[in-house]
Amino acid sequence: MDDVLSDCSNESLFCLTPIVTLFVIDNGADDWRIAMTMERVLLIALELLVSAVHPVPGDFKFQWRARLAFSYAPSQAEADLDMVLSVPMFLRLYLIARVMLLHSKLFTDASSRSIGALNKVHFNTRFVMKTLMTICPGTVLLVFSISLWIIAAWTVRVCERYHDAQDVTSNFLGAMWLISITFLSIGYGDMVPHTYCGKGVCLLTGIMGAGCTALVVAVVARKLELTKAEKHVHNFMMDTQLTKRIKNAAANVLRETWLIYKHTKLMKKIDHSRVRKHQRKFLQAIHQLRSVKMEQRKLSDQANTLVDLSKMQSVMYELMSDLNDRSEDLERQMLSLEQRVEQLTAGFNALPAHLSATLSAQHAALVHLLRERDSRDYRDYRGSDAGAVVPLSPASPLTSASPIQATSPLAQTPTTVPILALEPSLSPPPLSPEGSLEASQTANTCTSSC
Repeated sequence: MDDVLSDCSNESLFCLTPIVTLFVIDNGADDWRIAMTMERVLLIALELLVSAVHPVPGDFKFQWRARLAFSYAPSQAEADLDMVLSVPMFLRLYLIARVMLLHSKLFTDASSRSIGALNKVHFNTRFVMKTLMTICPGTVLLVFSISLWIIAAWTVRVCERYHDAQDVTSNFLGAMWLISITFLSIGYGDMVPHTYCGKGVCLLTGIMGAGCTALVVAVVARKLELTKAEKHVHNFMMDTQLTKRIKNAAANVLRETWLIYKHTKLMKKIDHSRVRKHQRKFLQAIHQLRSVKMEQRKLSDQANTLVDLSKMQSVMYELMSDLNDRSEDLERQMLSLEQRVEQLTAGFNALPAHLSATLSAQHAALVHLLRERDSRDYRDYRGSDAGAVVPLSPASPLTSASPIQATSPLAQTPTTVPILALEPSLSPPPLSPEGSLEASQTANTCTSSC
């Protein structure tokens, strides 16, 4: 809101009242004088003063004194007061700039003003003139020059008509000629103004002419400048031509080297004049090769313009964005790997306890199977006709095989039967995949041998 108030108060007196009202409503102020600053008050007073200057009703005269240009004789004439008041009325031409601003599409478009407010761009007369100079610079300069030419010529005619006895500058066509040679900074000297009013107008015309000449030069230079595509095509063509020239120069160097070697080493009779000729061409070929390489280097330096640098900057920005995305993806993968490694570490830490519990359970089951086998062998042995009973229990383990005297009913002679003692240990013996089947087969074999 402050930007709009500043722009409008600087440009238009008539749009100040609604803008001040909007400012008061937007900020919840009770007094409209809060929105008025000293700068705005001075601008409004100046605009009122410029708008108040106009010819007054009636016929008023005054004595106007001047000094003629070539004779330096004093001149006095009775002039109308309306002439003095009509010349400052050209200050109202600032209204043209206001009309251009208020009827501009950039100013009336809400989206353009919103984008300008976001980028801190003020939509004033200066911005509108810049856009017009960018879009149609030739038309703007032509209209400005013709308008300045006509207005300055009329002003010089009004200022000089009371002191120009020869009707040179007081004529409108003569005044236009004077303004044209002053605007172009030529100054033939065939006609000069007599009054200070005319001299002041010519001075302002010369200043405006110098500025317009500089603008014309800038516009023509911009129009003659190659576009981006044209620059690339031109650089490509020049680089191709320079590459061909480099190849030709290198071929000339090799040819002259071979000819020098031929006439100095392979010929029986050395022709010194021909050798010097080829040496001279050899040095010229080397110089040409170096100069062409220097031209190619200059062309490559000229190709690196600001447009190419901005393109390189955009490419580097895209590359950095891609690298950032890849680094973020890599970080996510690293976090996933860390989580999996932590899970594996927890599993490895719990593995000893699980193995210990599993081995304990297998050991208990193995001991239980061994005890059942011993009890079964003992019952089989009791059921047989053996005379002696040997208990086989883990409670009374034997460290070695002991001979047992047994009396058979069929034979009265004692028989020595080897009995294997089983001693349970903390670590069970390894079992085959058949498990208890092998243990039962061993027990049956022992029983049969007994």
